[in-house]
Amino acid sequence: MNYYRISAGDSLSSIARKFKTTVAALQELNDADYLNNLRVGMDIVVPENKDQYFSIYNIEAGDSLYKIARKYNINPQLLASLNGLDMEDYIYPNQELLIPKSGYSYYITAEGDTLETVANMFKVDQNKLLRENPTIYLLKDQVLIAKR
Repeated sequence: MNYYRISAGDSLSSIARKFKTTVAALQELNDADYLNNLRVGMDIVVPENKDQYFSIYNIEAGDSLYKIARKYNINPQLLASLNGLDMEDYIYPNQELLIPKSGYSYYITAEGDTLETVANMFKVDQNKLLRENPTIYLLKDQVLIAKR
């Protein structure tokens, strides 16, 4: 887990851009009330650098999750889940989405998952899975990644 200390002029959007993530991802990692009162000197949790695993896409007018998923040849439900969205959620121009890069397998955890079941699903050793995902909680909706 990484922390970031709030500086003068920071906003959730600017922090998300700085860490190449989304505001939704920051909100998922931090208490919403805490984020609503950002002040200089506060520490917030930020995700690991996602450059290795994701690209950032800026939504354009007329886009939909289905259209973006088709453009990048990915499952629309995976795209929505990776970005903390439901398929029915409204997306708007200039909103940023994480787009999974090829060469990796992605899994959104479900209730009851264990390290063993996830490693078996990825067909990797549990130690390799832990190295590639340094923070595994196995809580519902956590994103886990394995190199193909």
